[in-house]
Formats: sequence, structure tokens, C-alpha cells
Amino acid sequence: MTAPGTHRPQQTQGTQRTEQVFRALSRHGNHSSAFLTMGSGLRHLSVPGDDGFVAHRTAGRHMFELCGPVCADADRERLLAALLDRAAEERRKVVGVQLSRRDAELHAAHGFTADQLGASFSIALDGYSLGGRRMVKVRNMVNRARKEGVTADEASPADRDGPELAAALDGVDAAWLRAKGRHVKELGFMIGERGGPGAPYRRLFTAVHQGRIVAYVSYSPVFGERPGWLYDLTRRTPEAPPGTIDLVFATALRRFQDEGSAWLHLGFTPFVQLEPLERAPGRPGRGLRPCLELVRRRGAALYPAAAQESFKLKWRPQLIEPEYLAFQGGPSPRAVWDLLRLTRTV
Repeated sequence: MTAPGTHRPQQTQGTQRTEQVFRALSRHGNHSSAFLTMGSGLRHLSVPGDDGFVAHRTAGRHMFELCGPVCADADRERLLAALLDRAAEERRKVVGVQLSRRDAELHAAHGFTADQLGASFSIALDGYSLGGRRMVKVRNMVNRARKEGVTADEASPADRDGPELAAALDGVDAAWLRAKGRHVKELGFMIGERGGPGAPYRRLFTAVHQGRIVAYVSYSPVFGERPGWLYDLTRRTPEAPPGTIDLVFATALRRFQDEGSAWLHLGFTPFVQLEPLERAPGRPGRGLRPCLELVRRRGAALYPAAAQESFKLKWRPQLIEPEYLAFQGGPSPRAVWDLLRLTRTV
């Protein structure tokens, strides 16, 4: 708990919040998905005198923390304690989502029960090539899209902020959602977004076929030990020719290489690459693992984890890292249900 006499944690708001969050990310955002903490609806708890924040949202009786504390090493314990204090004041329990191994161990030391939720995938760009036998399927898909007349390029900042491109992207979003079916909602919380506070910092690549935009992919900045870009949001219309997303991805990858970027992060996929339970930090969540395994095997209708994993693996990422879910006091059906509601999985 917070020591007596310390300053009360503050929630940053508005433009001040956006600037503070981005500055802290640029200094301390070591998690490859840390930029998602700038997403719409997230609140940022900070302690005066500390350079950092912890991002969270509430759902039901729980406070969901995303990507762990973003701060200097010396401040991690203090920020987590401040979050636990705030949750206790609101009579909620904290659930850490998309935690690195290091942050999962920090939470386990504070009485959390942790287990692996999935994995993130990353490509080291120095010397990376689409040549060779192992990449033949990727090259075939890229060439197929080109033969169909698809072109891909990055949208300029001026175009990205203009009404014409916004209307075209709205059309892609609507077609993508219709194709998913009327009962499917757009996922939230752990994915990227087109707008929101982080919009000015993202880069957008589009695919054009027969004179209109049929797909787009956005990338967010990554700082820390493996700086570069995060592949954070993809949309395509049903009419987009096969290989369209592959072409957009290959175009962006080459652009980032030409600019000297070190890493291209493919982002987090839940329910995949699950390690043996005994490797979980602290006390493993034995009641949670069967639930995760069941969703992984049968939950394609809820979340296409297998398809996402397959897409990422075909790019031959050199780094696959586990990410964790941690429950204050242990997992419960209510906490899992609140998380599914927050992400709009159900």
C-alpha cells in the first residue's frame, strides 16, 4: 500500500494526458505493445514525482491493467502499489493483461495468480529477407495480389487527416464488419484503433484495387530495447484479392528496413504458444489454464487465434515471447467474464 505522507496518485486528462503518456512511453515503454496504452477509454494513473504511469480500464468489479507499469525500474513497485490502492478504494480487484514475464513476476510478488495468455511475435529487420525457400508462400501471395492489379503505399500525413481518405477507410471498416456477421462486434481494449489519442503517431498503409481502397494496415511506434514499429490494426473488404494484406505488409516492412528501423513487431495473439503450466510466474492459475485451452481449441468463433498465429508465423519471426494474465487473489469466473465483455469478445 502507499506509504503514509506520499502524494495521492493522479489521473492525467485531455491533451496533457496524451503528451505525458507519449513522453513516458518514449522513455520507458519497453513492452512491444506499450503504445496500446494510449487507446481510447484508458485511464492513466501516475504518482507525482515519478516519471511514468499505469494504464487501466474498469469493467464490472474489476480494474484491468494493460501492459504493466510504464516507468523507470525504480518506480515499478510504487506504481503497482498505487494502482492496488486505487482499486481497493473503488472496491475492485486488479487483473493484469498482456504482462511481460518480468511484470508477471512483479505481480506474483504482490499476491497475484498468473498464467500465460498467449504470445507476441517480432521480426528483427537487419538482414531480413523474403528470399529463400522458406518464404516462397509469402512471395507467391504478394505476387498474386500484384498480378490482380493491387498497389500498396503509405498514406501521407496530409491524406491521412483528410475527409476523402477517412470516408474510404470508413467504407473498409463497414464492409469488414458486415462480412463478420451481424452478431460479431469489433474487438476492443487490446488492439489498435484508427483514431483516438495516439492517431498522430501512427503510420497507415493502404491497398488500392480498381481505383478504390480495399484494405489498410496501421503501425504504431515501439520504444525500448527493441525499437521499431508495431503491426496493430488490419482491415480488408471481402472483395480484396488474395494476398492483399501480404502485399501491404511486405511494402511496409521494406519501407521500415530502408529507414533503418530495427524491429517490426507483429503484436500479441491470445491462446497460442502456451507454455507448460509449471513455468508460470509465482502461483500458476490452475483454474485458468483449462479455460484458455478450451478457448484455444474451440473458440475460433469468438477469436480467430489460430488464423492470426498462422499469418504471423509465415513471416518467420525470430522472436516469440510469452505474455501473461495475472489475477489479484486468483482467477474467478466473474473476472474472466468481465474481461470478455471489456474486449467485446462476448
